[in-house]
Amino acid sequence: MQELMQLIENRQSARGLFDPERAIPAEDIVKILEAARWTPTAHNMQNFQIVVVDDKQLLNAISEIKIPVDPTFIRENYPQLSFTEDELRRKKTGIMGTTFPKSWQTPDPSLEDIENEDRGAYMARQIVSCSAILFVLYDPSRRAPASEGDFLGIIGLGCAMENMWLMANSLGIGVHIVSSLSGKKVAAEIAKLLNVPDKLRLAFSMRLGYPVTPVHYLRVRRDREDFVHRNGFKE
Repeated sequence: MQELMQLIENRQSARGLFDPERAIPAEDIVKILEAARWTPTAHNMQNFQIVVVDDKQLLNAISEIKIPVDPTFIRENYPQLSFTEDELRRKKTGIMGTTFPKSWQTPDPSLEDIENEDRGAYMARQIVSCSAILFVLYDPSRRAPASEGDFLGIIGLGCAMENMWLMANSLGIGVHIVSSLSGKKVAAEIAKLLNVPDKLRLAFSMRLGYPVTPVHYLRVRRDREDFVHRNGFKE
């Protein structure tokens, strides 16, 4: 395995297609799930369940679910975009807008432009190309003690994501978190397909596989002095 800091720095999101003919070894899936098992959670509540989907018929069925594009998401996503690498380096936050469809690269997209781009077909190919998808579920009726809005519980779900992501990347496996599968209508259809109990909610979905093309894009971070304050907050 890579050195931890190098692994953290090199972690990337594999948003492209995976090799559908290359299955992830069963022992590597176990390692990713073990990383989830040792996730730190508030009061050791371990409030998550994971459904591993590697059956091709199920993946095909999931790929056929219509995933609507939300114009509100596109509008709120736009301020996080840069359109040149120099701009992204200056901002130190956000992502390259060129990784998104053309209709998403505007602050006020029209529904016609969004619908004209066959984004759904590309999303379907992304899902079908996976070796596996991990669906991470949680019970919203359970709450970490004295945690308004279950903020601590949600942090635990994020820790599970990071643990699994780093383990997968250490094994040379690409990871892509698909937030569009967590939308209320889409998640309800997935729940039916996977026989998920009504009390559980989908926190996030994790595509796993081996990228067809190498994953490489500019990643930026703020300098430490941009966010570290010693002995009190300083503007």
